[in-house]
Amino acid sequence: MRPVRPIPGDFPVKPDLLLNYADRIESDLRGNVLPFWIDRVVDVAGGAFLGALTNDLVPDHTVERGALLSSRILWTFAAAHRRYRDPAYLAMADLAARDLMRHFRDGEHGGYYWSVNADGTVARDRKQVYGQAFAIYALTAYHSATGRREPLDEAIALHRLIEVRAREPRHGGYLEAFDRRWQPIADMRLSAVDLNEPKSQNTHLHIMEAYTTLLRAWPDAGLRRALHELVELMLARILAPGTGHLGLFFAEDWTPRSDRISYGHDIEAAWLFTEAADAIGDPALTARIRALAVKIADVTLAEGIDADGGVFNEGGPAGLTNTNKEWWPQAEAIVGFLNAYEIGRDERHLAAALHCWDFIERFLIDRHHGEWFRGVTRDGRLLDNELKVSFWKCPYHNGRTGLEATRRLRAIAGAAGTTKAH
Repeated sequence: MRPVRPIPGDFPVKPDLLLNYADRIESDLRGNVLPFWIDRVVDVAGGAFLGALTNDLVPDHTVERGALLSSRILWTFAAAHRRYRDPAYLAMADLAARDLMRHFRDGEHGGYYWSVNADGTVARDRKQVYGQAFAIYALTAYHSATGRREPLDEAIALHRLIEVRAREPRHGGYLEAFDRRWQPIADMRLSAVDLNEPKSQNTHLHIMEAYTTLLRAWPDAGLRRALHELVELMLARILAPGTGHLGLFFAEDWTPRSDRISYGHDIEAAWLFTEAADAIGDPALTARIRALAVKIADVTLAEGIDADGGVFNEGGPAGLTNTNKEWWPQAEAIVGFLNAYEIGRDERHLAAALHCWDFIERFLIDRHHGEWFRGVTRDGRLLDNELKVSFWKCPYHNGRTGLEATRRLRAIAGAAGTTKAH
């Protein structure tokens, strides 16, 4: 992790205020988010997890379950156990790892199926590369939390499989999806709201995230090279020149296929780029990325943040196109703005992070049934017919923010206190 630079003595940072926010965020993590998944989402009869749960805690035992949900549960509880050494978190990580390996792993052709039916049989056997990336991310975190070699070996093998099967050699980058045998398929879409294009920002972003985590656990020269190439490709092809935005969908030759702006993905990419550059260890790349992370934070603050501190879903060249505020952009914005503040010491970024947490406390934390709501409209109404647990609604974004934001806020507060003491 990067060291926190000392803050100038006249900088208006109040350590007590930052520590108060850190305590509130950690209290939500350990007293709300993590217990919810342990107490409400484990399917004791099925030996895994519920695939769907309404806001008022009505389960649906008939829906298919995704490898993505199990991977994200595994990452969350492995990371939480690594931080807190809580046996309940380890037990949850163990359960998620067993579920991922027993129900989703393709022992014949390699990789992980996209989903299984409620009875554990395979539903969709496609190999979505986005899903493979999250399996690497989760398995590596599980290794780092436990010291067990098997999950690391599995993550390494999956990385090598992606490099052989999913790399697109002519124009660079990775294709979106394949059939079970890693052959091309006509419909590559990650979800119903995505375009059917062969390359996307989202998949490349999360391969970068996975490779960054794997490189820290397994400092292999080939992996470092693949990650470096991926970062450079994203800067050249996915980052929209001069805008502080990332494109979303692309043809195989990287022709942009959409002018949509996802503010959550932009600010998430800002801090994940920073982590990747730090892991690669190239000073020139790190300097470029740090400047970019600040620029993305500036643009997000100018275009994508409402007066109440919430992050809008999407925009476009003419302005806002989706003013709903889902849970995950809020979570990523806190870390992205804290990251920008650590780099540039612009108090606007720190204030944006804190204001976003105020928004979460006011609108998203469910103080009656637990966890966070999926999202609200611009005027604060809950989104219609949304679930507390689903194929996509998971503990990864808000769980990770609980871990990242508390660490960063306490480090910033500690640096500020040390500087004032001098």
